[in-house]
Amino acid sequence: MSEADLARLGAWRELPFFARDLPAILARLAAEPGPVHPPLPRLFHALERCQPEATRVVILGQDPYHTPGKADGLAFSIPPGFPGRLDSLGNIFKEIESDLGQPRTRTDLGDWADQGVLLLNTALTVPEGRAKGHARLGWGALVTEVLARLADRPRAYLLWGGPAQKAAAAVDPAMNLKIESAHPSPLSAHRGFFGSRPFSRTNDWLKKQGLGAINWANPEGT
Repeated sequence: MSEADLARLGAWRELPFFARDLPAILARLAAEPGPVHPPLPRLFHALERCQPEATRVVILGQDPYHTPGKADGLAFSIPPGFPGRLDSLGNIFKEIESDLGQPRTRTDLGDWADQGVLLLNTALTVPEGRAKGHARLGWGALVTEVLARLADRPRAYLLWGGPAQKAAAAVDPAMNLKIESAHPSPLSAHRGFFGSRPFSRTNDWLKKQGLGAINWANPEGT
């Protein structure tokens, strides 16, 4: 990964991780015998798309989709036209409909990122077909630094699943909104994700902070 690629990180480029830890991780990724998702050019798409000063909400997931063509570098987001099952994203859509009474069918969540929602996973890569295969690759150091960088002012944190909640354990619940629930995966969504109302609760909190609400539904013109 070149300096030009890293320049797209903007202010995130200042985190020590990129000089200290990234070279070793890239070497391990290069040594993988099979495909890794998302594609390397999309590796830091979540950070590139949502700078620290623009971040109002953090959605922290687990790891990228391990199905070919499904991961796009934004947690839970899926490229337009993907022909397979939506899985976690489909359950997120169901909760949006239940919580807000509005539909969401657009699978690309880039419009959320553009509104200040940082869509980050606790592991930024996954080997094809092996969920959690890179859980111990070293991405935790980056997530820790990202969350520390965001500790300068109140933000909303949607922590879906045990890995996300563990990674964000140091986030101050008195200063920030912390919504912790089960992961939206089909394996766990019925254990507390459904009915958690994260989208309306986040918007209510943002309004109390004097900030605008997030449009979680389909963007205009979709």
